[in-house]
Amino acid sequence: MRNSCRLQAGLERLAMNPISSLFNWPVLKQIGKSDLHALGDTAASDRTRNLNSRLKGADKVVSSICPYCAVGCGQKIYVKDEKIIDIEGDPESPISEGCLCPKGSATFQLVTSQHREQKVLYRRPYGTEWEPISLAQASEMVAQRIKKARDEHWETTNGQGDLVNRTLSIAHLGGATLDNEENYLLKKLYSSLGIIQVENQARI
Repeated sequence: MRNSCRLQAGLERLAMNPISSLFNWPVLKQIGKSDLHALGDTAASDRTRNLNSRLKGADKVVSSICPYCAVGCGQKIYVKDEKIIDIEGDPESPISEGCLCPKGSATFQLVTSQHREQKVLYRRPYGTEWEPISLAQASEMVAQRIKKARDEHWETTNGQGDLVNRTLSIAHLGGATLDNEENYLLKKLYSSLGIIQVENQARI
C-alpha cells in the first residue's frame, strides 16, 4: 500500500513537470556523475541532506552514571536550554567505554516520560487515594518519623550492661548506583543517629 502511494505520487509529479522530474531521475544522476553504484551524492535525497544529529544544538554536556544496575556505566547527558535532549554512552568511561545496555540506552525516557510523577504522593493511614504534597512537607514528615522511631526505641546499654547508644528500629538498604562518596556520607549520617543496620542491595 505504501509503495503504491509513493508510485502514484511520483507519477503525479512527472505529469506536472516531466522535464524536471526526468532530470531528477536517480539513474540519470548516477550516469551523469559516474556514480554507477549509487554510493555517492546521487543516493541522497533532500530529506537525507537535511537530516541532523539529535545532538546538534546542545549547549552543555554533563557526565553521569547510569541509574540502573551496579555496573556503573558512564553516560553523557546533552542539554539544551536547561532541558535534556539526549543521553548517550560515555566513551571515556573505563567501565563501559561508550556502550550501554538496552535499559541504559532508554534512560532518556526515564527522565522525559510523561508518565513520570513530578510530585510527592502521600497516602494517609487507611486512605484509599494518593494525594500530592510538597517536597518540603514530605521531607519534614520523614524527619519527624525518624526522630520519633529513634527516641522511642533508643538503647543506651544492652542486656549485659554494655554501652551501645543505638536504635534497632531503623534500617537502611542502599541502592547499587550509590557511589563511594554517597555511601560514605550515608554511613556518617546513620552512625551519628545510632543506626547500625546498614546494608546495600548490591551485596545481597
